[in-house]
Amino acid sequence: MSAQELRSKTPDQLRDELVALKKEAFNLRFRQATNQLDNTARMRSVRRDVARIKTVLTEMAAQAAAN
Repeated sequence: MSAQELRSKTPDQLRDELVALKKEAFNLRFRQATNQLDNTARMRSVRRDVARIKTVLTEMAAQAAAN
């Protein structure tokens, strides 16, 4: 998921996606702790997607405050 794709979404859609990614991150951590995780690279991509969404939400909030 790219930042351009995220910028085209509404803040509500981004928050919903953020919640879903955080749930997925929790599940991945749980699976890793029990040695059931096959794709460890997915943890990294989920963390980065969460960071991208938070960044875009912050940008949107700053832009709304400036206007």
